[in-house]
Amino acid sequence: MLRRAALAALAALLLAPAPAPAKEPGHERMLAHRAAYRLSLDSVRDSSGVVQAQGIMLFEVVDACEAWAVRQRFTLIVEDRDGNAIETSSDYATLEAKDGSRLRFSLTQITEGAVTSRVAGTAEVTPEGGVIRYTLPDAVEEPLPPGTILPMIHTIRSLAAAREGRRIYAAPLFDGTSADGAQDTTTIISGGWLAPQPHPRIPLLSSQGSARMRIAFFDRDQGGQGGGAATPSYEVSLRYYENGVADELKMDFGDFTVDGRLMELQEIPSPC
Repeated sequence: MLRRAALAALAALLLAPAPAPAKEPGHERMLAHRAAYRLSLDSVRDSSGVVQAQGIMLFEVVDACEAWAVRQRFTLIVEDRDGNAIETSSDYATLEAKDGSRLRFSLTQITEGAVTSRVAGTAEVTPEGGVIRYTLPDAVEEPLPPGTILPMIHTIRSLAAAREGRRIYAAPLFDGTSADGAQDTTTIISGGWLAPQPHPRIPLLSSQGSARMRIAFFDRDQGGQGGGAATPSYEVSLRYYENGVADELKMDFGDFTVDGRLMELQEIPSPC
């Protein structure tokens, strides 16, 4: 893992030679942190053969001054009715400019010890949409649709929508997890904005307001952003705190849903 000083230097290279860009409002609320989640089976569809699932997810956000460096490592073991257990893991990393203009991304997925997928490249967001420049799995370019946002901007704007009392926030999102380009997303905010409440297990969250959200991801060839009849390719429900930390995750993979419970949270001091 790169040290914080190296990440700051890498962020400077990513943004050079342009002058320091204006940051998206709301970045000052985001907490640089390490979080550990315990994963367990929450529910299964009637047609699913899954009987057990367990794993861990480690999530890290580092303040690289003009960018956010994010890394997510995920391991899940799924067992079926015949007693077969399959272990899958992923290592996902991004460097996202704080003005939402650029993203460097990489993702490696492994099943039973063998690499099954690799995605890497850069993306540049412009008012007209922008462009993705993949280096893996193939060296290709793909346009981004107008209005595309990047992952940290999506978090910031979803939280802003919740604080403003809005119930829905929809936007095309590119996060670098797929070679298929941007996806449409619809975020449903339920229960309104919640005032800070004591959090005995995770004291860092006790002073933070929060909101419960469900984020649906749609392939753009399905009509996207809800579109009525479109079926999400993936959904996640979570409670987002105003510092960008999430707990009580539920990740819907189609045949089954996994519960993610925040177990540890550590603040990472900013080097800036």
